[in-house]
Amino acid sequence: MTRPAGRWRAAISGRAAAARVCWRPATTCWWRGRRRQGRRTRAAIASLDPARHIPIYIGNPDVGVRGIHTAIVTALGGVPKPHKATLIPQANDALATELAERGRTPVLILDEAHLLGHDQLESVRMLTNHEMDSSSPFACLLIGQPTLRRKIKLGVLAALNQRIAVRYHMNGMTCEEAFDYLRHHLALACRTDPLFTEDAATLIHTASRGYPRAINNLAIQALLATFIADKTIVDESSARAAVNEVIASE
Repeated sequence: MTRPAGRWRAAISGRAAAARVCWRPATTCWWRGRRRQGRRTRAAIASLDPARHIPIYIGNPDVGVRGIHTAIVTALGGVPKPHKATLIPQANDALATELAERGRTPVLILDEAHLLGHDQLESVRMLTNHEMDSSSPFACLLIGQPTLRRKIKLGVLAALNQRIAVRYHMNGMTCEEAFDYLRHHLALACRTDPLFTEDAATLIHTASRGYPRAINNLAIQALLATFIADKTIVDESSARAAVNEVIASE
């Protein structure tokens, strides 16, 4: 796992701290950004105290409603029952038992949540209805792209929207943070002296809009352009060639 830079590291620690405060029963959190939040998700999961929390991660929304309940039962040590009518209460009981008997709060983490169907989101809400809707035995984290916000605002999901206690949107890096991000990756490759000129790094940041994966792609393409041109440092012309190549292929 690579380590993001600047405010992104602070954002991760800040979100993890917020998560630790909010990882209590009956809490649903919503975390969205314009690119996949894998690194931030892993950092948040790693920050959880295993003596107090047990993460249940679902990264593929194609599993359907049954897949969500199956993942919960399996993660909590059970064998999923074959029929939906028995699987749903089994998942509810598994969540309640984990909290009541083992003292650990299950944390259901749904990645790519913007791709979840209304039935899946509604099934998550129904899991929070415990003891006649007086409490919930688990916490939930919905992670997705900005379309998740519009989906949650739909009237059909109003009840779920009302249960979301924490909302956060992750923006792209600033120019300074992008420079730090590039330096960090170079340090991982044991390169201590500058390899990107300031103009090149600025162009990469502008073209990528500060998104880490886009920065990675442009930086690699810029390094290739520099090698082909038989240069020893990535200058603006190499970075511009990389931008043209990447943008032309999209």
